[in-house]
Amino acid sequence: MPERPESHPQQPPKRDGAAPEAGALVLCGGRLADGRTVDVRLSGGRIEAVGTAGSLARATGPAETGTRVDLGGYLLLPAPAEPHAHSDTALTADTEGPVSYAPEDVQRRTTEAALLQLGHGTTALRTHVRIGGVQGLGSLEAVLQARRALRGLTDLAAVAVPRVLTGVAGADGLAMLRDAVKMGAAVVGGCPDLDPDPTGYAEAVLEVAAEHGCPVDLHTEGDDPARLARLAAMAGGLRPGVVLGPCAGLARLPRDAAARAADQLAAAGITVACLPQGDCGAMERPRERAAGPYGSAALVRLLRSAGVPVAAGSGAMRDAANPAGRGDPLEAAYLLVAQAGERPEAAYEAVSGRARAAMGLPEVRVEAGFPAELLAVRGEGLAGVLSLAYSRIVVHRGRVVARTSAVREYCDSAAVAALDLPRQAQGGS
Repeated sequence: MPERPESHPQQPPKRDGAAPEAGALVLCGGRLADGRTVDVRLSGGRIEAVGTAGSLARATGPAETGTRVDLGGYLLLPAPAEPHAHSDTALTADTEGPVSYAPEDVQRRTTEAALLQLGHGTTALRTHVRIGGVQGLGSLEAVLQARRALRGLTDLAAVAVPRVLTGVAGADGLAMLRDAVKMGAAVVGGCPDLDPDPTGYAEAVLEVAAEHGCPVDLHTEGDDPARLARLAAMAGGLRPGVVLGPCAGLARLPRDAAARAADQLAAAGITVACLPQGDCGAMERPRERAAGPYGSAALVRLLRSAGVPVAAGSGAMRDAANPAGRGDPLEAAYLLVAQAGERPEAAYEAVSGRARAAMGLPEVRVEAGFPAELLAVRGEGLAGVLSLAYSRIVVHRGRVVARTSAVREYCDSAAVAALDLPRQAQGGS
């Protein structure tokens, strides 16, 4: 029979929009990536203690008090983060006619997409939002409303993406970008490739980011070595950091040019957010798929060998750019293993530790003192989890915020009985 997933995100208590404070919670008998089986006590949104299996559970009393979660059979990991989402356009692939950008529709799509990704394990995400044009700042305001409504379930950061920033037409875009930051956009972004003056566009973005102390996150194909070199020179050392993505065009450059560009990005301390699950529609123009002398898989290896921090994101989620996009970080990690030859540990780090670093979030380890941002997935080891990641328990700020359970059953047969597999109940189809 097919899997029967059931997702039940817990709703936060209503406390005037404030994030709920988590009480003490013990995760019992979870397996860590290094093979140890442990209990983990959470309190105040952080990991308070990690002990051998059974050592902390005894101190919490009966499981029915709600202070314990049994993680027997689960692998316990730092939660993933999403460094490159487009929540305002998500879930529009089946829309008949033009996509609505009315604020209520953008807020609904953003909320639904964030909850779907939360069910996959993503407890923090960065979403790129276009500003300007007929929508003005309306889509950004809708995303910020969704962020407030989601507080306590997931952390949502908005990237303001202006259209044009140079020349006469760029004056309005530049003013709107500054207004977006004042409204609450946490990151300054954009698409320099689409501006008549890409270098001038990048300079304007970096100037606004420096004024407000914001990080920078730019869309670029990365298929122009000279432009990449100028961008690396301008952005080198900028704090709190610069992210470029998806940079698929690097894969179409000759080997020497691609290697030089990777070295320049590494020297500038720039992170690349790749999109293993497919492209995103932010570039607004048709592009070749990244084939060329490298291909996207070898591109990841090239960047990593040059010392470029590589995070992995989802990009489009069931919109025109990727009608089947899942927004699942474990799928992105799986593709890095299957296509780029990454080890499972490095692939998962790209969607968790590297992704969090790219977003300026604190590091998470399953150790005392670290943030209680965790994902438990049914499975024995990381490779198996990336292969068959069905049942998941998601912890954000020290409390369980989402569960997904999947049940697989087989019809009665000698083979099923011999392997002691779960069988359908009497009368099952």
